[in-house]
Amino acid sequence: MPDRGGGGGPSGPRIRVGRPSRRARTLLMTLGVLAVLAMLFVMFAGFWTDWLWYRSVQYSSVFTTTLWTKIGLFAVFGLLMGLAVGFNIWLAHRLRPPLSAMSLEQQSLDRYRMGLAPYKKWVLLAITALVGLIAGASASGQWRTWLMWVNGVPFGQKDPQFHLEVSFYAFDLPWYRFLLAFGFAATVLSLVAAALTHYLYGGLRVTSPGARATAAATGHLSVILGVFVSLKAVAYWLDRYGLAVKSSDFKAAGNWTGLRYVDANAYLPAKTILFCIAAICAVLFFATLWRRTWQLPVIGFGLMVLSAILIGGLYPAIVQKFQVQPNEQAKEAPYIQKNIDATRKAYDIDSTEPENYSGKSTVKAKDQLRANSDTAASYRLIDPNIVSPTFQQLEQKRKYYQFPTTLDVDRYKGQDTVVGLRELNIKGIPKRNWINDHFTYTHGYGAIMAAGTQTDANGSPVFTEAGLPTTGMLGPYQQRIYYGEKTDQYSIVGGPQKELDYEENGEKTTSYEGKSGVNLSNTFNRAAYAVAFSEPQILYSGAIGEGSRVLYNRTPKERVEAVAPWLTIDGDAYPAVVGGKIQWIVDAYTTTNGYPYASRTTLGESTADALTVGNQQRAVVAQQNQVNYIRNSVKATVDAYDGTVTLYQWDKEDPVLKTWMKAFPDTVQPRESISPDLMQHLRYPQDMFKVQRELLTRYHVKDPAQFYSGSDAWQVPNDPTNKDGNAVPPYYLSMKMPGDQQQRFSLTTTFTPNGRPNLGGFMAVDADAGSKDYGRIRLLRVTSEVPGPEQVQNKLNSLPSVATFVRDMKGADSDIQYGNLLTVPLDGGFLYVEPVYAQGRNAHYPLLKKVAVSYVDADQPDGDTTKDTTVFEDNLTAALNAVFGVEGATPPEKPEQPGTKPPTTPTTNDAALKQAIADAQKAYDDGEAALQKGDWTAYGKAQEALQDALRRAADAGAKLTPSDQKPAEQKPGEQKPGATPSTSPSPSTSATPPSG
Repeated sequence: MPDRGGGGGPSGPRIRVGRPSRRARTLLMTLGVLAVLAMLFVMFAGFWTDWLWYRSVQYSSVFTTTLWTKIGLFAVFGLLMGLAVGFNIWLAHRLRPPLSAMSLEQQSLDRYRMGLAPYKKWVLLAITALVGLIAGASASGQWRTWLMWVNGVPFGQKDPQFHLEVSFYAFDLPWYRFLLAFGFAATVLSLVAAALTHYLYGGLRVTSPGARATAAATGHLSVILGVFVSLKAVAYWLDRYGLAVKSSDFKAAGNWTGLRYVDANAYLPAKTILFCIAAICAVLFFATLWRRTWQLPVIGFGLMVLSAILIGGLYPAIVQKFQVQPNEQAKEAPYIQKNIDATRKAYDIDSTEPENYSGKSTVKAKDQLRANSDTAASYRLIDPNIVSPTFQQLEQKRKYYQFPTTLDVDRYKGQDTVVGLRELNIKGIPKRNWINDHFTYTHGYGAIMAAGTQTDANGSPVFTEAGLPTTGMLGPYQQRIYYGEKTDQYSIVGGPQKELDYEENGEKTTSYEGKSGVNLSNTFNRAAYAVAFSEPQILYSGAIGEGSRVLYNRTPKERVEAVAPWLTIDGDAYPAVVGGKIQWIVDAYTTTNGYPYASRTTLGESTADALTVGNQQRAVVAQQNQVNYIRNSVKATVDAYDGTVTLYQWDKEDPVLKTWMKAFPDTVQPRESISPDLMQHLRYPQDMFKVQRELLTRYHVKDPAQFYSGSDAWQVPNDPTNKDGNAVPPYYLSMKMPGDQQQRFSLTTTFTPNGRPNLGGFMAVDADAGSKDYGRIRLLRVTSEVPGPEQVQNKLNSLPSVATFVRDMKGADSDIQYGNLLTVPLDGGFLYVEPVYAQGRNAHYPLLKKVAVSYVDADQPDGDTTKDTTVFEDNLTAALNAVFGVEGATPPEKPEQPGTKPPTTPTTNDAALKQAIADAQKAYDDGEAALQKGDWTAYGKAQEALQDALRRAADAGAKLTPSDQKPAEQKPGEQKPGATPSTSPSPSTSATPPSG
């Protein structure tokens, strides 16, 4: 009888487990539903917050166009892949033999067939869905390729080999290649799925006696193989056109794109022959439906493979070895010419013609050279790559403000100006917590500007806009900076929680009044952002209420890249005060890697220099790193207060931009919408210039024979002012090129011959967007032996006065920093100008102390001091006088010879210097102590004492003179020995008094 009482047995008493109660089941079901809803909401939150953000910046059409394109591609190609694989599985199952052979192989498969039988439909649906999802996800990533194919605009140019429109290679061919790759994937998956199904149901046999395949299986698989071989035939045909955009390594030209002799005379006919063979082979596979034998298709397939090896591989190698190599230059010359022409056109350097520049002075009179040097350039002595600590120390005002590591150069009232924004530094907040980080400290304050050509008596910048709030040359403007290069955290503004505006004679608060950001007034949005930011306090914090808005995606490059994901963004966004507002100006490029015959370049490598290496803030944001066509087709602005992003069409002829404007209508404003005030601050972009200079190291040569030999190849020299071995950055500078009557705001760089240090070329582009010659590249080919930047730097380092200066500064515990080495063509020769900074251990910022000038001239008689003369003086005026040997100049020095012992230099005024350093240390310590206590009054007094001590230290250090030298008789215009050094502007530059 059954045991009803749960009595004991061998295993002890049984425990009867009853079903859960209705209440428990309801609770479990509710929890399950809530868990599913929570997961769905987490997935939905990212989508919803993206939609809200795009709507807030008024670029919702970009979001919807991109989204629907991805959804459409996902659905279409996912469905096609699922149908292809599912149909072939279904067909293989339908074509199964009615009876399976009685063999061990089939008996072992019977278990799987029987186990699968009840679930056949579900398995079919699961496999179909899985391959469909994978294929759809892959296809959705091709949204750019689809939009370019569907909206492609003609270039109005044809390739020199096939005479097809360039748009075919740029817009059509990438889409056809995707379709081909998708077709191959669908065919291979269908073949594998059909073969497994036939094997499972007996249509294919491996070990069973008799025929290895049924007639139905043979016909089915033959058709799939026929489709595969047909696609291979199409691939061979497209490969013919792919030769025009194929990259290869050509030792005579480095990275090469396009057809060479062996491509045109071996690969091209080989691809045509292989296309014909593949087409015939496909017909043989399809014929198996009637012949029911694999013999002819297998023979045809073997012939195709053998032909691919012999015709597609061996024959081109024979042509290269026995026809090309014995006379390579003559054979390749026509193709090199095509590559040169296409590359120069694709990178917009086709109108750049090298001008011979002798490097020999055309003016012999020293006083005339000196007078001409005043108007040759506005020599920018304030190096934006060095003076950021100076801005930080003198104009930071509070620890929760900061300046970028590298400042920017712009033009205000016709003067080159160094600009930095006082942005928020979240790490400098006195007390870190969620409210302070995201509600109280929300923005920076003010644009700080300094004249590029001036310093005060201590070597500090002459600020033309300074203070908190700033005052000076700009007049009133919106100074609050909610969007900036350093602003990478979110802020919640405009609600009940007040923001700290600035502290100056008391704390001032504000509340954001802009329209930017996403409204957090409703609970659903708050919940979505709480999930998206992983910040649950957003959902329930009392600091968020009516009017609260969340600001994020706050860096200028990030915002432009988000609203125009089809653009490549220049690494250097720079600020300008335009129409009473601070606007970030961002240069953007359209690119493609499908321009026939144009050699490719890697943007990450060609735009790298001494400033970008290790500084991601200055790195280009590239949609595709390998390109062979680029245009600066868009100028974008980002309002620093309300984050408004505006895209302007800059290049009206660019077909790539026109294509994207068709895909995303009404996102780019016409060029005529640019205001005159904004136009004054637009400039030629650095990354475009760096790409062009990299190409011009080789493609300034237009003769195929000379290009092949590489006899006139150049290189971008390393930056001589640092030891990292990285390329010298280009410099913005107002200067005159040979033949110019007035200075132009220019972007400049130098070249040296490949493997040699002397100057090989000089390149400058008119960088002023308001100029009628904007974008005109001038390229000087130096035809004489003229020292290059590294040679000039080496000579400077060998001067005894430099050694003495360095020794004295190190004795005063100061570091030496060499500023930008500017190169200016002057009357046939070249003038090099380099500011030299000193930074004391306790000073925290560099001061301009010396100016080095060198004039190099390849055709001066021996003994003339203007021949390759380098001088090292207290200021620019004295240096220019000395280098040209005019009245008031110090006699030129001879470089210190290796092995010579430097003269000992006993110094005076040591006591004053030591006292000043001690006072500076005490003031610094007092300031740090005041910061810890939050005593801003004491901190301000300590900063004033620190600056006073540093000025006294600078004065005392400057008065250190060798005791064994007698002061020379003072000449008119010459500075007295021991006088406070001052770096005055070039006589051609009018001094603007500092403001604020």
